[in-house]
Amino acid sequence: MITHCPCTLQAGFATYSPLALKNLFDKKKVSHVLNYTNPNTDDVSQQIFNQNRQHISISGVQDKLSLVLDGTTLRLTNENQKGQYILKPIPTGLLKVNQVPANEHLTMQIASQVYGIKTAINALIFFSDGSPAYITKRFDRKIDGMGWGKEDFASLAGKTTENDNENFKYNSNYEALAALIRKYVSVWQIDIEIYFRLIVFNYLFSNGDAHLKNFALLETKSGDYRLSPSYDLINTKIHVEDTDFALLGGLFEDNFQSDYFKRNNHACLTDFTEFAHRIGVKSNRVNFLLSPFLQKQS
Repeated sequence: MITHCPCTLQAGFATYSPLALKNLFDKKKVSHVLNYTNPNTDDVSQQIFNQNRQHISISGVQDKLSLVLDGTTLRLTNENQKGQYILKPIPTGLLKVNQVPANEHLTMQIASQVYGIKTAINALIFFSDGSPAYITKRFDRKIDGMGWGKEDFASLAGKTTENDNENFKYNSNYEALAALIRKYVSVWQIDIEIYFRLIVFNYLFSNGDAHLKNFALLETKSGDYRLSPSYDLINTKIHVEDTDFALLGGLFEDNFQSDYFKRNNHACLTDFTEFAHRIGVKSNRVNFLLSPFLQKQS
């Protein structure tokens, strides 16, 4: 029985709250239960979902399906139809696998509600058997269904399996990603602060999936490019034996480590302060940006 909004987590709701319906579904009264059985437990549903997987081009290890809102009902996209939502059922091959949808949803909500990080609009949703899935609204779709320009950082860095290797999206460091922001974003001084806070958040909440393809620039109405809303934020250490940083190079291009890091093999405040200075965060802004992460948050 649901007692909290499956989107905002606000208490006192047995389905999506009015705020959730506004943000997710343009105020349409959409049910938190899909008209599909879980594809992991139903062969017929699995066949239907397998056909849909061919319609979505978003890469990644976790299974992703494409949905559209048809009136007040969410359904799988047809061939050549532009999806409005991405659905992630419970995956396979991970520890505590049934908790993956809730983990990603909660991590995204903490980023947004507690730390003010702009994220893709997201929620939990349920198959007819009650099993959960994660749903997110695509931010790269215009109202008319056409797409905004979007470039992930693997593309910006020119990294592919052909010119690097199969781990190309992990072969970099976060200082190098900051250089891409300064190169391609006209108002980089604003976005570099957003980026810095996101890197700190990912470290503190053990997101070991923050690789090159999970950062992107998004076209604006003015035709320039800004950092996209954050997406795929999840505490990966709950599900896999993971490192502190997804990128193999860590924070710095020259492998800088504070004395604390050398002793304990984990980054500390000194490392992130140095990182902020190197990527172009103004000195008088560093403590302000770090302050929310140094306080107990309800």
